[in-house]
Amino acid sequence: MNGKATTTRTRLDRGRGALGPALELVHTGRAPTRAVLTAELGVTRATAGAVAAELEALGLIRVDSNPGAAAGSQGRPSHRLAVDEKGPVALAAQVHADGFRAALVGLGGTIVATAPGCVTVSADPAQVLGAVVEAGADLLRESGRRCVGAGLAAPSAVAEPEGTALNPLHLAWPAGAPVREIFAERVRAAGIEGPAFTGNDVNLAALAEHRHGAGRGARDLLCVATGHRGVGGALVLDGRLHTGSSGLALEVGHLTVNPEGRPCHCGSRGCLDVETDPLAFLTVAGRDPGPEVSLLQQARDLLRTSPDDPGVRAATEELIDRLGLGLAGLVNILNPDRIILGGLHRELLDADPDRLRAVVADRSLWGRSGGVPILACTLDHNSLVGAAELAWQPVLDDPLAALGRPEA
Repeated sequence: MNGKATTTRTRLDRGRGALGPALELVHTGRAPTRAVLTAELGVTRATAGAVAAELEALGLIRVDSNPGAAAGSQGRPSHRLAVDEKGPVALAAQVHADGFRAALVGLGGTIVATAPGCVTVSADPAQVLGAVVEAGADLLRESGRRCVGAGLAAPSAVAEPEGTALNPLHLAWPAGAPVREIFAERVRAAGIEGPAFTGNDVNLAALAEHRHGAGRGARDLLCVATGHRGVGGALVLDGRLHTGSSGLALEVGHLTVNPEGRPCHCGSRGCLDVETDPLAFLTVAGRDPGPEVSLLQQARDLLRTSPDDPGVRAATEELIDRLGLGLAGLVNILNPDRIILGGLHRELLDADPDRLRAVVADRSLWGRSGGVPILACTLDHNSLVGAAELAWQPVLDDPLAALGRPEA
């Protein structure tokens, strides 16, 4: 090792604790240049340079040492930093009532490849998880990429630390199915490297949106979404996903918003779960659901193509009012600085944003006193991206421990 390399290694050894924070800054787009990285980490330029060089040697980021100067700028432009588009990937999998999908996701939350989605889900979790892992393994073989691990987004509360799905109501899976154990077994059997993780799909959507989408920059973020069935919620507190003492926090689907409403699977009536999901929208609009495409797609298509139809208009207004009532209660309890909506709720917000915001403001102290921004989720397949975030987290925590130090 020559003297220059020795000096660089010494600087890196001093700044090894900065590798993870540095990678996370690039991963989330908060350090586009080495100058910003230096300032954010609070280290010397030399140490920041050594850290960036090590992350580049690991195949995680790219360092452009000759960036073009912006028009009108003075002085030498700082080295630009970006995730390596040809670097490792995480295997992400999602299962929901209308099918499942596998994808490869790189740093920065970029979806590199997706497998065609399956539209049938059997009552056997082992069969379904085996199939989605097999689809992901095919993607990995085709890509030739290194895999850092795998993550699964499940439409159920996932108990910690057991990793069991407590209420997979819309899948016909048994309550308490050991989804994390089954998923990890299938991942190992497929020869996929790295650890395997499982989480609730809306929790993971919130995590992805907080790092890469509409929730970026929020300190206390509330996410509420209705996907293919039911309604889920998630909360990011002080920048970190809040799952409660055992992974079961923010089961918002069972907030009562209409005491005389529809019977819910939980035994109550008028829950958000059955008052503001795609089936409720189709029912209020007077449409009989068909088998051709998912309920979510049917509801979206109806809202987009027939917004002025009296039945569709009535359904839009009723679901917005129910959703607004639920959001107002959550605002009063949680006092978030931002709300993001996904699935059909995003479409309802787009259809009549003023009505939804007015309902929340009228029913909540904090809404009335200053207003809580209510925004649409912006990422496609955010639960898949969030599942990948689980697999990327060990790398973000300690890149050297997760990937190994490159040869000097």
